[in-house]
Amino acid sequence: MPPVTPDAGGRRYTWDDYTSWPEGTRIELVDGRAYAMSPGPSARHQWVAGLIFGEFLRCLAGKKCTPFMSGTDVHLSDHDVVEPDLLVVCDPRQIKESHIEGAPALVVEVLSPSTALHDRKRKMALYAARGVQEYWIVTPYPPMVEVYSLDGGRLFSSATYGEEETLYSDAIPAISIDLSKVFTFPVPPDDRIQLVEESIVPYGANATHDANT
Repeated sequence: MPPVTPDAGGRRYTWDDYTSWPEGTRIELVDGRAYAMSPGPSARHQWVAGLIFGEFLRCLAGKKCTPFMSGTDVHLSDHDVVEPDLLVVCDPRQIKESHIEGAPALVVEVLSPSTALHDRKRKMALYAARGVQEYWIVTPYPPMVEVYSLDGGRLFSSATYGEEETLYSDAIPAISIDLSKVFTFPVPPDDRIQLVEESIVPYGANATHDANT
């Protein structure tokens, strides 16, 4: 995802610049550089994001933490403004009429081919620097959720979940999600990936011993 500039000059942009651009401009700021967002996520991307959001609503009903979907601006600093696919805020003082002020407790990015490097590199470094406690990177297919936890100013891999597992959040203990209810988008037979399956190995110490007797 190469940087783009809404106007010429190549300067670093600020929150004031961001809020002055026409409504509907899909741009994120990372260290003052403007990056164009994907023009339109896939149906599978939206399906997965929507079901995770539904699980957030279920888990957080009556709790102090509040989930938000894509379309919510997050003002991390004067030069950093992002729009995650999903986020959870646990401090109501951060919730403003037009945006979220400061780092959410949890951020979720659902990968698309055009944004994968941006989400894994630039935005992960930004989220760590700004104090996001937990970061999920969701791969719609093959289905997988990678969880990163903040420690010493860096986000470290803490768990990886497959489609038949239950995901538990360390940052927000109220969140637990049965991923078999999330990764339900139909996959055409021709698009299916052959996955490694566990089985009993037909050889080993006993098999070798039997073969030599």
